[in-house]
Amino acid sequence: MKSARAQQMRRARLTTGLERVAVVVASLALSIGLIVALSGYFAGRDQAGVSGVPNGPGHAFADLGDAQLKPGQPRPKYNSNPPTSGAHLPEPVLTDGAELNDDQLLQALSLGDVVVMYGGPTPPPGLDALARKLAGPFTPALAAAGQAVILARRPGTRRVTGVAWTRMVQVSAAADPGLAQFVQFWLGRGAPRS
Repeated sequence: MKSARAQQMRRARLTTGLERVAVVVASLALSIGLIVALSGYFAGRDQAGVSGVPNGPGHAFADLGDAQLKPGQPRPKYNSNPPTSGAHLPEPVLTDGAELNDDQLLQALSLGDVVVMYGGPTPPPGLDALARKLAGPFTPALAAAGQAVILARRPGTRRVTGVAWTRMVQVSAAADPGLAQFVQFWLGRGAPRS
């Protein structure tokens, strides 16, 4: 009887020990899984930098704001040429392939459009096709929604220049993959809204 009772107690201790090990292993696996899951969740939402502007392709310029000027108000000094942010008259872009003034350019950029500039009288080879592939045919409504790739002549422009809110990229040809990456990343972002 003593041996049966002793065997029963040994089995109970063994079972209790195995249960404890199983609980520890399960807890550890659950903890590691939660840490990994939450780390990935929060890392994807982390906005690096003080300004909250995401890192992305192109040269970054300080955000000069999106103040709306009234007719006759003086223009501020912009920190880039062409300007990538700053106070302006809210003048919409109604056509593609034309020369844009700074007010039209800044209004388009603030809404989320990406403007691609060139110096000649017509877009360089492949630029029109790239713009249509990435955003569809230009319409004033698409531009007003901040979803247009707007082609614009800009005298004195030597390279193909992509412009988004606070960003600019210059490439030698429309076929440069850097231009497509720039447009895809910045299209629809525009000026930060408070």
